[in-house]
Amino acid sequence: MLSQNEYLVMAHRQLMTSSLRRFTAEMFQYVHKTPFIFGRHHLLICDALDAVVRGECTKLIINIAPRYGKTELVSKMFPAYGFAVNPKCRFIHLSYSGGLVTDNSIAVKDIIRTPLYEALFSARIQFGRDTRSKWDTTEGGGLYATSTLGQITGFGAGATDTADGEVNEAYLDEYSAVFNPHKFTGAIVIDDPIRPEDALSDTMREAVNRRFETTIRNRVNSRRTPIIIIMQRLHEHDLCGYLEEVEPDDWKVLSIPAIYYDENGNEQALWPHKHSLEELHKIEEVNQFVFDTQYMQNPIPLEGLMYEKFKTYEVLPPDRCIRKNYTDTADTGSDNHCSICYNEYAFGLYVTDVLYNKKSMEVNEVEQANLLDRNDTQVALIEGNSGGRGFARNVERNLRTMGNTKCRVNVFTQSHNKQVRIFTHSADVQNMVYFPAGWERRWPQFYLDLKHYRKEGRNAHDDAPDAVTGLVENITKQNITRYSRT
Repeated sequence: MLSQNEYLVMAHRQLMTSSLRRFTAEMFQYVHKTPFIFGRHHLLICDALDAVVRGECTKLIINIAPRYGKTELVSKMFPAYGFAVNPKCRFIHLSYSGGLVTDNSIAVKDIIRTPLYEALFSARIQFGRDTRSKWDTTEGGGLYATSTLGQITGFGAGATDTADGEVNEAYLDEYSAVFNPHKFTGAIVIDDPIRPEDALSDTMREAVNRRFETTIRNRVNSRRTPIIIIMQRLHEHDLCGYLEEVEPDDWKVLSIPAIYYDENGNEQALWPHKHSLEELHKIEEVNQFVFDTQYMQNPIPLEGLMYEKFKTYEVLPPDRCIRKNYTDTADTGSDNHCSICYNEYAFGLYVTDVLYNKKSMEVNEVEQANLLDRNDTQVALIEGNSGGRGFARNVERNLRTMGNTKCRVNVFTQSHNKQVRIFTHSADVQNMVYFPAGWERRWPQFYLDLKHYRKEGRNAHDDAPDAVTGLVENITKQNITRYSRT
């Protein structure tokens, strides 16, 4: 029978091992004498790592901006938490910087050696097998820290399996049934595998990607041993981009941009404690590539883009115009419904409103009618492919129900090759289409899908460039004549 003190220790230990967030909050406060300031992103990361411990995810990528607390949480607190759950855990910790992983290794040991940790958990550092980068626990666990391109020999992460494919019980301590019911035995943790300045070098970038395949991937003791990569995106073909390309269905990707949009579509700073919206937009003004890539986790190609620039306007021209709409309905579940309202002048096409989402046709039938009505649209062209005709009929019915009798809804069939159309009319789009100032914040996903569309290679989404191409393809006949003379 447990004494009262033993019972309290057991209860405290169970509380601390219930989640990484709980462990981090208490242990960080104890070590640093100040609370850990949790942001929205820290909670998302904790949830993802808790899923790793539960065995629900074995390949995890976390993309987040630099200096947002990722190293403290993932490379220090998470391994310490792992040894609290199971002192027989075996971790490999990697980064582009040997100095960084050595510092992290020492930080994990310092946590394990605190009086609070020793009072609650059974993990102890083994005397005589304790260096800055490689050390063992008295229970048979350990941690090995080195650079991404450094030597990794004689050490594997996680537990080996038994002959029947189960976790080897030798890698589980006596308390596992209570504190480690999911049989977590360690992981490979990769924190920033390549330095930012090296990511633009094809040679250095590919060296890291090859290193992952030839060495790092093979250092797991079991296929169930998790591999966790946390980094800011640095290039389309950095390690994260490479793995998402070769194993798109194997990796869970938690991408956390520094600016997100709330349920009302308003911009929010991810962690105001670090950067306000104003500060983030200043970073954007200074270097768009760094902002998009490292802060928004959306690496843009440095070459091969379809569109070099887009024209903008502050105020709509007072000249006579036709108020039109072009709608490309979603062909598949992964496509976006893209509907663009614009004013057609003899000298250009001025976009006034955009509906761009993955909502169901039933929802968009209502939103589309509202879009056309509030923009006083005179002519709406709706693609009739893949259910588009039924969609157009329902939109027209909704308009008439609203009392709008002025908007004429026309259905058309698009049979020409999409990629050829987009390429052929790319110059027309850049010359003739004007977007309202600030459109990148008003319709962020639409903006990104246009801006990042490439001339060659695989494009994740082509709905935005396809619809914008439709604008210039459907310039009114007399305006085409005027345009050709300018």
